[in-house]
Amino acid sequence: MTKPLQDAYIVAATRTPIGKSARGYFRNYRPDDLLAHVLRAAVAQVPGLDPVTIEDVICGCAIPEAQQGLNVARVGAILAGLPKSVGGITVNRFCASGLSAVQMAADRIRVGEADVMIAAGTESMSMVPMMGNSPSLSPSIFKNTDNIDDYGIAYGMGLTAEKVAQQWKVSREAQDAFALQSHQRALAAMQAGEFSDEITPVEITERSVNFETAEVATRTRTVELDEGARPDTSLESLAKLRPAFSARGTVTAGNSSQTSDGAGALILASEAAIKRFNLTPLARFVSFAAVGVPPHLMGIGPIEAIPAALKRAGLKQDDLDWIELNEAFAAQSLAVINTLGLDPAKVNPIGGAIALGHPLGATGAIRSATVVHALRRHQKRYGMVTMCVGMGQGAAGIFERV
Repeated sequence: MTKPLQDAYIVAATRTPIGKSARGYFRNYRPDDLLAHVLRAAVAQVPGLDPVTIEDVICGCAIPEAQQGLNVARVGAILAGLPKSVGGITVNRFCASGLSAVQMAADRIRVGEADVMIAAGTESMSMVPMMGNSPSLSPSIFKNTDNIDDYGIAYGMGLTAEKVAQQWKVSREAQDAFALQSHQRALAAMQAGEFSDEITPVEITERSVNFETAEVATRTRTVELDEGARPDTSLESLAKLRPAFSARGTVTAGNSSQTSDGAGALILASEAAIKRFNLTPLARFVSFAAVGVPPHLMGIGPIEAIPAALKRAGLKQDDLDWIELNEAFAAQSLAVINTLGLDPAKVNPIGGAIALGHPLGATGAIRSATVVHALRRHQKRYGMVTMCVGMGQGAAGIFERV
């Protein structure tokens, strides 16, 4: 006899601020340390929970090598001081890695295999660049150039955005206006304290060398907000930027997501665990969908994933009150919004990745923390996290405030 699925609830959700890669405040902060930081912070949010009952840590990471290799989920769990009985597994669905971690953790609970799980994501694009330190695509990809579109990653994400802009007729002006809105919304949200519930501050140490005296100066400070939003952004400044991927293209550094560093973590629990430890549920995980699309048009992934996730949840698009649509590029974001007829006021109300940053495999967990807290703060019911995925996929997850 088949057992009915049980509900999985989020009882803690937090993230680090998002730092700019290469020159930002996490440039020397290891991704496994970022992960450990949010794991400790998430556990601290549920003081009544016995950590021994945590079954597993599932961590998303888009480029799981070098400083974020060696099963970074397990490394982070050990660094965080979790009981050695807590397992760890690293998963990779590129930009949807963190959201897939949430889905996998929820599913373990829903089928009755676990009562408490941690879902997380971490990525340092400062230490491990896009495509990794030593990318090696299969030579078979290039044997038949007629099928090169089947491997969109072979010629870069930026060109897939150009193809979407062309096919969905998204103008440069529309992309720049969308980018400006992302910065404006993010800055307004920061000023209003919108991110205070979801962000766990991080203390960083910065060192500088006086070459005349050979002395090293050390400064410690605490960072509490995302680093990427720029007050000086304007349509005029965005219009001056040259195309970044195609000489006659419309996709620029200004209307694309920022490469970034960051981490996020959520604790999920069954109803039995909530009652046993007297926990307060923040949200219920409702549904998830991941779909494939043509790799050379990877940005349209949410066009297919959103309806699929809604169907599984038994909901209509109008039921969604808050949508965190990852802004990989303004071109693909606008293609998704226009094709599905999404309400622009519900999409990224406090800014998106163009302003806030996109630390690849961590983004799904980070944006899940955003939507969980936003639903409670604004007394909304249903929220969604959705994104396109390299090599041609889309993913979407739905949450309900409880």
